[in-house]
Amino acid sequence: MASTFLEQTRSLHEDLERLERIIVKDYQQEAKGHKDKLLQSHRVRKRMDEMQHIARKLMRVYDDESEESRHRKEEIAALGASNPTAVYSKFYDRLKELPEYHNKFYDRLKELREYHKRFPVLDISAAEDDGSMLNEEPKLDFSGEEGLGRGDDAGQLNEEPKLDFGGEESLGRYLDLHELHRAFTNAKFGRQCDYLEYLGALADFGSIERDKKLARPYRQYLQQLLDYLVSFYERTQPLAQLSKQLDKIKAETEEVFQQGQLPGWEDRGIGGPGDEAAEAAKQLSVDLETFDSVGELETMGAEQLKEKLSQLGLKCGGTLRQRAERLYALKGRSLEELDAKMFAKGKAVAALRSEQELQQTQQLALSVVSLEAQVARLAELLANVISDTKGRVEKKQAQTYEEMLAELEEAEGDAAADGDDEDEEEYVYNPLKLPLGWDGKPIPYWLYKLHGLNQEFKCEICGNYSYWGRRAFERHFKEWRHVNGMKALGIPNNKDFYEVTKIDDALSLWKNIQERNTGGFNPEMDEELEDAQGSERNTGGFNPEMDEELEDAQGNVYSRKVYEDLKRQGLL
Repeated sequence: MASTFLEQTRSLHEDLERLERIIVKDYQQEAKGHKDKLLQSHRVRKRMDEMQHIARKLMRVYDDESEESRHRKEEIAALGASNPTAVYSKFYDRLKELPEYHNKFYDRLKELREYHKRFPVLDISAAEDDGSMLNEEPKLDFSGEEGLGRGDDAGQLNEEPKLDFGGEESLGRYLDLHELHRAFTNAKFGRQCDYLEYLGALADFGSIERDKKLARPYRQYLQQLLDYLVSFYERTQPLAQLSKQLDKIKAETEEVFQQGQLPGWEDRGIGGPGDEAAEAAKQLSVDLETFDSVGELETMGAEQLKEKLSQLGLKCGGTLRQRAERLYALKGRSLEELDAKMFAKGKAVAALRSEQELQQTQQLALSVVSLEAQVARLAELLANVISDTKGRVEKKQAQTYEEMLAELEEAEGDAAADGDDEDEEEYVYNPLKLPLGWDGKPIPYWLYKLHGLNQEFKCEICGNYSYWGRRAFERHFKEWRHVNGMKALGIPNNKDFYEVTKIDDALSLWKNIQERNTGGFNPEMDEELEDAQGSERNTGGFNPEMDEELEDAQGNVYSRKVYEDLKRQGLL
């Protein structure tokens, strides 16, 4: 720790330059894989956080009203005091106490001057050897918020930054929304859907009724979804300024909401029943004219009365008599004329609610709208990740158990290869774009021709995807891309459709198979024509071995082929 306040300030500026130099050198190193890029971003983010912490300390030093600034001014004033005797007295006392420091200081100053005379234009980024610090993680010490100092810069973490990703997330490549999907399907505001459909409608909130949006479970679900997406984005994009974007979205949404220009929330959440409920109440008041008493209204039944009351926002509980009385009270009256106690919670019209209830409802609506806008914005930022997640889910649905194990082993192998920093990738000269072998080098051209890898096979069912080589083409009929293409056509992917790559051919073959299985009429095989002699002939052709029938001595009927086989074996 430096002995003077000015020395502490100088030390903080030195720390800032040191961290900037380390960040520059870190970016000069090329990050080859996804994991390396992610680790590099997290290292830079940690160092930028420490730079901000040091900058806040320096801002307090240069703030005229702070205590640190007062100390700085006192030391500067002491250096240029009006009483030279006192200054020199302190100076010589310091020299007597620190003679060695005095000599070392001037020796060091002389060395620095000579060094800069020899190298006047030397880059500052090469002033120190920070190679050992590039892959280390600076230790942040935010405990001394009120004091000055460099902190514990000597303690450097030797391990890599901790990447807190789940197994399903695969180092930030995919989303893991299984828990939120279960919460959505089990909630009253949700619906039954599979995981793939849920990912496609992640930010689609238009299908949810507004009454259910104002309930607490929906707000909790939105908050959990927002927290996860924010956490995922910050872990995958540590250098992005997400908070500023979300604050801007919240401000814009609140402004549009207060002006009543937000679609679906023109009444700012404080309106009563919508147009449908008002129209239903008007129509119901006409229908009630046909009933002269509550007893006659009871003939509608409890369930029908409950449905009518729910459409109007009235309480629908109680006995059959109570429901009929509640509905009969609307005869010749509008919803605004009814007692507020007759409405369900939160369903009363605006004219019957107090000012406090209206403000509370408006705040709830604003919070829901704000959460939906933030989730929609994050869904836009993570659109590529969501698309990749959907593709991974589709692929896993079409995979067998053996394919899943093979993919898991391949992922583990890739992770081990990424962790090997000693092996540097060399440039491979490959002008013919030949496939790479097990050693990472292009295979010989004769082997490339032997396996037929120069032959291109296109499959229209797979979206005109190209497969190089006969082996890859034959294997793709059992892979997920072809399976999904056949599923989209509504055709089972079995051996009958092996080698079929055209959509028209597959549909035609599937139609023939259905007609054959259902016993339908096939013109090519079932149509019979009459020749000039008047005999009928099958246009599909006559096969003597299968179509001609013979009878043995006991009266058993066989086809010609079976009859001859049995006769040769001496069984007839």
